[in-house]
Amino acid sequence: MAAIFPYIVSTVLIFNILLALAIVFLERKDATATWAWLMVLLFIPIAGFILYLIFGRKLSNKKIFTWDTKSRLGVKTAVQAQLRALEEGNFEFKDNSLLPYKDLFYLHLRNDDAIFTQDNQVEVFTDGEKKFHSLIQDIENAEDHIHLLYYIIRHDQLGQKLAEVLIRKAQEGVQVRVLFDDMGSRELSRKFIKRIRAAGAEVEAFFPPFIPKVNLKINYRNHRKLAIIDGKIGYIGGFNIGDEYLGYNKKFGYWRDTHLKIIGDAVRNMQTRFILDWNQASRHDIFYEDRYYMAEPAGDVGIQIVSSGPDSDWEQIKNGYIKMIMSAKEYVYIQTPYFIPDDSLADALKIAVLSGVDVKVMIPSKPDHPFVYWATLSNIGELLKAGADVYVYQNGFLHAKTIVVDGKIASVGTANIDVRSFRLNFEVNAFLYDKKVAEELVGRFKDDILQSTQLSYKLYLQRSLWIRFKESISRLISPIL
Repeated sequence: MAAIFPYIVSTVLIFNILLALAIVFLERKDATATWAWLMVLLFIPIAGFILYLIFGRKLSNKKIFTWDTKSRLGVKTAVQAQLRALEEGNFEFKDNSLLPYKDLFYLHLRNDDAIFTQDNQVEVFTDGEKKFHSLIQDIENAEDHIHLLYYIIRHDQLGQKLAEVLIRKAQEGVQVRVLFDDMGSRELSRKFIKRIRAAGAEVEAFFPPFIPKVNLKINYRNHRKLAIIDGKIGYIGGFNIGDEYLGYNKKFGYWRDTHLKIIGDAVRNMQTRFILDWNQASRHDIFYEDRYYMAEPAGDVGIQIVSSGPDSDWEQIKNGYIKMIMSAKEYVYIQTPYFIPDDSLADALKIAVLSGVDVKVMIPSKPDHPFVYWATLSNIGELLKAGADVYVYQNGFLHAKTIVVDGKIASVGTANIDVRSFRLNFEVNAFLYDKKVAEELVGRFKDDILQSTQLSYKLYLQRSLWIRFKESISRLISPIL
């Protein structure tokens, strides 16, 4: 054994070098992620290679959600028509105050085929009890179909309550489809799934492993949360399905999130997003049928449903965030559980602050993922130094993913401000163009300030060496968290 040990070491080193070259020259990751993976390979050669196989590989260049599917669902034609109207200057805005943001509409149309609708009604939820009461009530009233997509589904009290309703509706003849992320819902009982399927519902996992417990796509997670009922009502936002989202977890306490109920033509675009995800995960494709697109005008809120994910070369939601921030004249209010922006987004916020824009960022006071939390504190320091206001939410756990600009435009959805959401997760956000909705979100933000403490730059500089050490390590590995 001693005689062959040098050969084993040499083989491992050669393998590491070849992998390092592949990362640098073939994968073409951004520089920070490249350096992070090179350090992992240097310090833990064998284990680092295994970690890279699981967490570091890019998705196949083969498109997961194809233009062919989008074309069948009517997306391509609608997008091209709106692009032409904007380019020729004859796009009709119901609200002329939206004209300054037509370049943001255009960005999402070109970058993500995000059709712009102007006839929506929006209800904002920041409390889990109220959100799930409304959702379950709408499911109870479903007549044709129920489509649910959640990153996390638990078989706890809330999960069981929802299952009972879904089983009953499936037995009544309503078509029920449930899609969950295999990693996020890894603790979901197989018995729970079989019980729902036995009633006639369809249940699928996104990116399940080919071999049980061995999933090489574990790093690419469907973090989206969508619910569509009868093609008329849609839900989108941050709440998953589990008791902690109702505030029943002692570790987190009250769960502060933001979720939207939408009625109007934007539900058509939410339905398309669900169908694309479902068709990727299931062998039983959903094809275009009128009954899936029964949404009718219900208000005057402008909305684009924007998706992003590792299947695309463009970071659509992040680009939308940056465009919003750079358009700000008065203020930018942000709520996020994680604050790990890349250089482009960090620079946009610092430029806004230095230009006199009132930038306020709210983060939680407690971690649900320690390394991410310490990386958040590290990045917050730069914003504080530039002059931004930072608030630490104290009344439980803050999980909202919300941006509001100048009380006119906003974004609510599933994407956090971190590298994982921008590059690794499949996400979906509603970009909202409406003064009333934006002002309501501002009001919720100001209410949360009353239950937060403000973090000053002077106080930030007084943190201990141990905290600084944890921040430094977490920030170093944040590109691959």
